[in-house]
Amino acid sequence: MGIYFSKRQKSSEDYFAGGGGIPSWAIGMSIFATLISSVTFLAYPSAAYKSNWILLVQGLMVPIVLVCMIWVIVPLFRRVIGLSTYEYFEKRFGFFARLYSSLAFVLTHFSKMGTVLYLVSLALSSMMDVNIFMVIGVLTFVIIVLTLLGGIEAVIWMDVIQGFLLIGGGLFCLGLLLFVPEGGPERVMEEAINMDKIGFGPYDIDFTQLTFIVMVVNGIFYAVQKYGTDQTIVQRYLTARNDREAKKAAYMGVFLSVPVWALFMLIGSLLFVFYQISGSVLPEGTSVDAVFPYFIMTELPPGVTGLVLAALAAAAISSLDSDMNCLAAVGVEDYYKRFNPNCNTHQKLKVGRILVLISGLAAAGVAVLYVLWQGEGVLGAVFGLYAIFSAGIVGIFLLGLFSRRANKEGLYVGIVACILFTAYALLTSTPMSFGGGEKTLLLDLGKFNFNQHKYMLGVYSHLIVLIVGYIASLFFKRPPADENLTIYGYFKQKQKMERAKEVV
Repeated sequence: MGIYFSKRQKSSEDYFAGGGGIPSWAIGMSIFATLISSVTFLAYPSAAYKSNWILLVQGLMVPIVLVCMIWVIVPLFRRVIGLSTYEYFEKRFGFFARLYSSLAFVLTHFSKMGTVLYLVSLALSSMMDVNIFMVIGVLTFVIIVLTLLGGIEAVIWMDVIQGFLLIGGGLFCLGLLLFVPEGGPERVMEEAINMDKIGFGPYDIDFTQLTFIVMVVNGIFYAVQKYGTDQTIVQRYLTARNDREAKKAAYMGVFLSVPVWALFMLIGSLLFVFYQISGSVLPEGTSVDAVFPYFIMTELPPGVTGLVLAALAAAAISSLDSDMNCLAAVGVEDYYKRFNPNCNTHQKLKVGRILVLISGLAAAGVAVLYVLWQGEGVLGAVFGLYAIFSAGIVGIFLLGLFSRRANKEGLYVGIVACILFTAYALLTSTPMSFGGGEKTLLLDLGKFNFNQHKYMLGVYSHLIVLIVGYIASLFFKRPPADENLTIYGYFKQKQKMERAKEVV
């Protein structure tokens, strides 16, 4: 696929946006496959096996937020930016806002890529009894070649194939779990409900524990961040033929993702029932995360096992190829073009391919470090720093979208307040282990420690940027922002179009 589409990559616009001619259904399938990573394939069943469906609440918020916002987000980005999402941040709040937000994207997706590659390699190596470094090497090579040669077109069309493979693998596992146990689907579902494996509780109004309300609030901000500030999604809007097609693709991606998230949650719940009533026994000491891989290797028939393993690999590939292409797009648009403003499209294409190679090798390096240090040490410090310096992106976006009075000076005050709060929250709530000793806090303030659930940290950081940034803006005299960069510009443009229709 990479070789086939490489013939069409004549410019950076072709490489990163597919020439703006990809059909909406393919883009929607690609958005779906990007959202459904191998983490979903492995983590959702284990979460439901251990508890219930509470983690699904975050995903259920996505279509609600999308219906409320996509009608303005899509035309805004297609009108305002060339390729990089973070160009909007610069036009609205200056260069520092673009640098801050694009750096946040690079750090979060760099860490995510390494994590996804490590998790799927760990699962595949244990399931197939193959050396984990070999799995990391093969997967990295395949993903780099696909993305390096074929660009966003190859990524999207491969995502279409991988999306169908993902759905098929999940449905086959679900069928076995429903029909193999004695009593069939009716008994299995009844047992799952009786065992409290299908539910979204606890429903307490408590922000210190993982509750329904915590996941609702977190899910709202997750949806805005993913569909309003994430390059992997926004870049898909730009590949569509027009605004209408881009909106259709966004809706399709979400309304495919939610049922599949629910599918893997149901698989986890039914796995618990299966090992309770079927007579099959898990080996002693099997961890929650290993239950689904064990089921795949022991209960599925030969051949089908291979297809499900391929679906698991596809889940990782469809997520990582998108990340690589989008990281390269951000690198070219936000950094290379700034230092070389006279560069031509062929130079941008060459640099983009180099950045794809670098990002792929870097992801493999992170995965190898995970293997060597088992997720501890240096990586923990890197991800902690990311949490401090990349917080509040949704706050910046909402502030720019809904307020013309907000200005860059006020925003900078909000960002500083956000960084200070996030540092305080991490230092007073995150246990650290030194030399294998007892876990302790880096900063212990007693009753003033941050005691909210960790998912609320991101919510508060966005709210601080939004509220502090708006109030601080009132102290700096600046002319109102260009209304075309806000939601009000959308309404004015819509009114003009309606008046023109009336005249006609």
